[in-house]
Amino acid sequence: MEAKTKDLWVFIETNEDGSAKNVGLELLTPGRMMADKQGGKLVAVIIGSGVDPAVGAANSHGADQLLVVDSAEYASYTTDAYTSALCALVEKYGPTTILIGATNNGRDLGPRVSCRLKTGLTADCTALDIDEESGNVAWTRPAFGGNLMATILCPDHRPQMGTVRPGVFKKGNIAPGKAEIIKECIHVDAKDIRTQVLEIIRDMDSEKVDLEGAEIIVSGGRGVGGPEGFETHIKPLAAALGATVGASRAAVDSGWIAHSHQVGQTGKTVAPKVYIACGISGAIQHLAGMSGSDCIVAINKDPDAPIFDVADYGVVGNLFEVLPVLTEEIKKSRA
Repeated sequence: MEAKTKDLWVFIETNEDGSAKNVGLELLTPGRMMADKQGGKLVAVIIGSGVDPAVGAANSHGADQLLVVDSAEYASYTTDAYTSALCALVEKYGPTTILIGATNNGRDLGPRVSCRLKTGLTADCTALDIDEESGNVAWTRPAFGGNLMATILCPDHRPQMGTVRPGVFKKGNIAPGKAEIIKECIHVDAKDIRTQVLEIIRDMDSEKVDLEGAEIIVSGGRGVGGPEGFETHIKPLAAALGATVGASRAAVDSGWIAHSHQVGQTGKTVAPKVYIACGISGAIQHLAGMSGSDCIVAINKDPDAPIFDVADYGVVGNLFEVLPVLTEEIKKSRA
């Protein structure tokens, strides 16, 4: 289809209580920049039930316009209902670009909508911009197993669509909202919704590992040597700092720690105030998940490890010697 406007849409996914998930609010930050370059409005799209909290949050994070579909049939996410609602909105208003968070639901919704609209979708983006020469969105994402970064343009079909992982961007400052709020009534017949949520079973271990919301993360990699390395060196340092424990893919694949701790392209994308990488070489796959941290501290015995290229502070040394000293010094300073 052809775009009717130059508007950029951000899909704001909601929680069970009607509040906005962080990733949607995060995407309003690059969305503002991109919408301005495109010469269109920044539009937040909210679908759910009892979504007034999400409407207020999106309004205070810079959206120019809010498109709201609020109905009981959207209380639980279903592919059929949400796809029908979002496609109906796109066909009516004709945006040029749509950003969706790469959550479990977003990764389900994005491909279904793009297929129905006969347009493309770039998945798991880690950077966004507008190509100055063509005016198309420049979608950047890891490729070939995270071994290189590819920038993709979609010149032929609209809307341009992409999913972006949580934590890649940071939420903007909260300001008084002045967005135009448009409420749309889109009904989906029950017979057209082929799935139903019967029960939600929560993974309690995963809930305890809030990597995306952590301000300090201490991560261990292959250099930790095994599960005992996490227990005797990584976790004590994290406890002293009040930090969350992270891990590289190598450590998770080796079975040393649960996948819920993984940082990287196949784990969580994080942007804490401080990220301490211990025994992590710094493969592109891992850097894609943590390079947005405010301050990166790397501890590695290999002075040529790629992690030092992105680190603000680097310690060349054996982590088994460095971490106990660092942990004790932090304890003393906080005593």
